[in-house]
Amino acid sequence: MASHRRPRQPSRTRVTALTATAAAAVALTSQAAHADPKPSKSEVKAKVDKLYEEAEAATESYNGAKEKQGKLTKEVSNLQDTVARGQQDLNSLRNGLGSMATAQYRGGGIDPSLQLFLSSDPDNYLDKASTLDQLSAKQVKALKKIQNKQRTLAQQRSQASSKLKNLAETRKELGDKKKSIQAKLSKAQRLLNSLSAKEREAIQKKEERANRDSSDRVDLGGDASASQRAAAALAAAKSKIGSPYVWGATGPSSFDCSGLTSWAFNQAGVSIPRTSQAQTGAGTRVGRDALKPGDLVFFYGDLHHVGFYAGNGQILHAPKPGASVRYESINNMPFQFGARVG
Repeated sequence: MASHRRPRQPSRTRVTALTATAAAAVALTSQAAHADPKPSKSEVKAKVDKLYEEAEAATESYNGAKEKQGKLTKEVSNLQDTVARGQQDLNSLRNGLGSMATAQYRGGGIDPSLQLFLSSDPDNYLDKASTLDQLSAKQVKALKKIQNKQRTLAQQRSQASSKLKNLAETRKELGDKKKSIQAKLSKAQRLLNSLSAKEREAIQKKEERANRDSSDRVDLGGDASASQRAAAALAAAKSKIGSPYVWGATGPSSFDCSGLTSWAFNQAGVSIPRTSQAQTGAGTRVGRDALKPGDLVFFYGDLHHVGFYAGNGQILHAPKPGASVRYESINNMPFQFGARVG
């Protein structure tokens, strides 16, 4: 006997769930179809180079803060030593005055300077005592020495406190800049890691070829340096061709851009500032057409990169993270001006 029951209809809840699942699948497919394509090797390389440039700018800023920290640390230490010596001198003056007062007291008199010895406010007491004309000339002279010494110590303590505050702020600034540099370098590394092993190898080989070609095939022409010191500094920098770029490094085995130039001039017996921006004032400014081997050359609008002019349109510098000290065309970066030192 045939069944007359109507076929079971799917529940409304089940239909809604199936519809939602189908819609989600369609949406995912659509998103995948319209997703941004994976960046090419050249695009990744361009982004990495930009990050390296930003990291180098931050490095020069870090170098400046580090140099400031060193100076402040020395100044604070000197001030603290001065304050300590001044306190010892003040204690000796007070002891001397106290001995004077004690001697008078034992002799039968009560000298008001004994009160000073026990007073926490010698300035105020000196004013009162002098009006009473109760002190000897010798005691007045000793009191005035104490008064002057206390004023000097108060000023020196205030200076030391201000320097310590500045030092704490500089240390924080230094830490922030270091984090910024490391963040940019980490981002650059993540971008490189997104490439295939073959693509990364191609980039590395290109960099190695640039390092090798710079020393093997470069033609520096025959121009002479403007001074013996400039020639000696350039020769010192040439001896470091192949040394790696490391941010914050000043040699002798690794360098950042201004670390190389300051180290090289130091080998020539010339002291120049640590950072690229400060090195712009180390010599006489010269234009591109007047450059001679050994002149400093500065790049980018904020002057965050420096190197040596090597001759025939070539510079010698510590280029960027992942590269070594090498020659490159002066046209590879936006040249600003040169500086002749010595």
